[in-house]
Formats: sequence, structure tokens, C-alpha cells
Amino acid sequence: MSTPRCPALLVAAPASNQGKTTVTAALARLHRKRGRRVRVFKAGPDFLDAMILEEASGQPVYQLDLWMGGEDHCRALLHAAAREADLILVEGVMGLFDGQPSSADLAALFGLPVLAVIDATAMAQTFGAIAYGLARYRKDIQHFGVIANRVASARHGEMLAESLPPGQRLLAALPRREAGALPRRHLGLVQAQEIEQLSIRLDHWAEQLAAAGGDALPGPVAFPPASEPGVPPSLQGMTLAVARDRAFSFIYRANLDVLTALGAELRYFSPLAGEGLPDCDAVYLPGGYPELHLPTLADNIPLKQDLAQHCTAGKVLLAECGGMLYLLESLTGLDGQRAPMAALLPGHAVMQDKLANLGLHRVTLPGGTLKGHTFHHSHMETPLTPIVFTEPARNRGRPEPVYRLGRLHASYLHHYFPANPEAASRLFAA
Repeated sequence: MSTPRCPALLVAAPASNQGKTTVTAALARLHRKRGRRVRVFKAGPDFLDAMILEEASGQPVYQLDLWMGGEDHCRALLHAAAREADLILVEGVMGLFDGQPSSADLAALFGLPVLAVIDATAMAQTFGAIAYGLARYRKDIQHFGVIANRVASARHGEMLAESLPPGQRLLAALPRREAGALPRRHLGLVQAQEIEQLSIRLDHWAEQLAAAGGDALPGPVAFPPASEPGVPPSLQGMTLAVARDRAFSFIYRANLDVLTALGAELRYFSPLAGEGLPDCDAVYLPGGYPELHLPTLADNIPLKQDLAQHCTAGKVLLAECGGMLYLLESLTGLDGQRAPMAALLPGHAVMQDKLANLGLHRVTLPGGTLKGHTFHHSHMETPLTPIVFTEPARNRGRPEPVYRLGRLHASYLHHYFPANPEAASRLFAA
């Protein structure tokens, strides 16, 4: 198999909330409007940034995570993208060197030049010191340039450019945009489909980036093929119903690809639209924001009845995070309002302002070991005894309980099926 070459960048920053998503989205929209086919990836397990990047690029966005998916999986994704794209963008996660593995590890492993985005608010010469540190901290990373974000004025931008050491260049100085900033809530950015006039905002950011001189293309990077094991069609003939709307939207595209490769026929349904359960052999309830739609979910009695009959018939139901909360007897939102849910799992959950758990986890089940991540702001109480606990990848991480009631399997873990397609298959197998 040939080795395609494609211009590529990894967009990184010294910390979270510097503007990586905005800059990556602006780059994607700018080059898309110039007729280029842009493929974007998101480093780490994030769902919400990927939604924004899909809207910007007009192409599906996949996660690149060396821990969850492994090097060969990430390499295969990049190789496939390079065969069809004119530009590849990877949005980093947290700060450039944060985490194990980090965005810097991705950049070094795959030869991705790094574009540093730095929030220049209330900053002058220190901007240059931060840029210098990002470029020199590791010698195995190639740096493409720096973008100053949230710049106060033209003179401020000049000061920032003057602070950079020889050999580094300021590609663009982007102005503050409080009025057009991406809105946020407790789990991160607001979902793309909820952001008013998102396409207009993206076009505006692209115009700002071009006007500031941030449209330079990086050089081509070679993306050799990787050998991934084949996926046997062990779910051939199975119909799998997948909840998919604003309440249940946290699902990896790669998971859907694996299920399709396993032979399953996917049928999507929307609990928020009042839809019942389509005819199916198994159900997949991913995470999302059920707490934002409690009255609507509570009023969908037909779906609750369909799910109860589904479980009574001994069919498989996999629920992740928000999907699990929907199956409880009740869920209380941040406003203190309590609503009845599907009542297929005994117990109740309450949303809270503070983070309850976050991190990469693996879980060993009878069908094999799966990897994934957890990220939630809820506290759940149930009399059920867990069948197992997840194992955090991070030292001193907090394990998550995994529950099984008949063929109903539920936990806070967002599974990443490419980590072990055969184990994923056994979760759904009849």
C-alpha cells in the first residue's frame, strides 16, 4: 500500500481554554471555502469539540487517542484521511505536554508540525517566553508557528510579535471576540446543533484568520499505512437501535464504524422526538445531556414501555453515562427539579455543579477488556451490586462501578469499541 503525503498541523496550546477549538475550526472552514478537502481529528476522548469541527470541515471527525485506540489504530485513521484530503488538522487536548499520552506524543510519533495557540490576554513579552518554552521543551517536535488569540489591539499584536525569539513567527494575531465566543456548560462546549448561527460564526472566524495572515499551509507529511486486524462479522443479521439526539449524542463515530463492520444494521431513534423503540435485537443508549431535557424524556411513556418489554424479552441493552441515568427511577437536574425516568435500573441520580469523575479507564468483562473514558457531574445511588469496577489509567484515579441486570449493561464508562471489537461484539451478541 502506498504512503500518501498531505499537509498537516497539530493545533496545540499551553493549557485548556486558550482557543484551540476556535482556531482549528477557523482553519478548517477557511481552507474548505478555498476548495480544499479538510479532514480534522480531535486528540483525546472529547465529543463536543468534534461536533464543532465537523460543522467547520463538513467531514466526519474522529478521535486520536494513543491509549484508547493504540498507535496502529491512530495511524490507520491518519493514513485513510491522507489518501483523500488536501489538509489534515488535529486539535490537541489540554496543554501540549499534558497527559500520558499527550498531544506532544501524537505530534512526535506522526511527524505533525505544531501550531501553538496562546491566549495573549493581559500579556506582553511573556508571550515570547511561553512560545519559546513550547518550542524548546522537547526536541522531537517540529514547530510551525504561533497564533496569538484574544489580542486587544493592533499595537498589542505588534508587541507580541516583537517578543518572539529568532526562528519563531507569529502567523496571526486574532482579536477578542467575546460576542462570538463559543458558549459553554458543565461538560464543556455547548453542542454544535444548539449554537445559534454557528455556520455564520465559523465563516466570520475564517475571514478573521485570513485577514490576520493565518492561512499559510504547512508542508506535506508522510502517512504510511498501518496493519489493523480484520473485524469478523460476528453481529451479522443483528439489528441495533441507537439513541441519537441532543440528549444522547456522546458517541464515537469509530464505534458506529466498528458496529457496522461487525455486521450490525444500525437504526437510529430519538427519545426527545417522542419516538418509540424501532424493531431491533439490541439497544445502545449513549451518553449526552438527559438532564437538560427531563420533562420531555419523562413524558415519552411509549419509549419507556418499549424498553421495558425489550428487557423483559431478554434482549441486550447497553447504556453509557447519560444513557444509564435515563434508565434509573429518577434524575434530578441542576435546578433541583426531579423527573421520573425509565425505571429499568433501581436507584436515583442527582446532577451537581462539581466534577464527579474524569479520566481514561479500562474494564475487564467476561467477553474481554474494553477501554474508554468517564466524565460526569452526577451522583448516583443504587442498591445494585456492581459486577466489576473499571480500572483508571491514571494513578489515584477513581474506579467506576459497572452494573448488569439480566441483559442490561450500564456504567458511566464511554466505551471505545476499536480498542477491542471482539469484546464490543460480545456486549451485544444474542
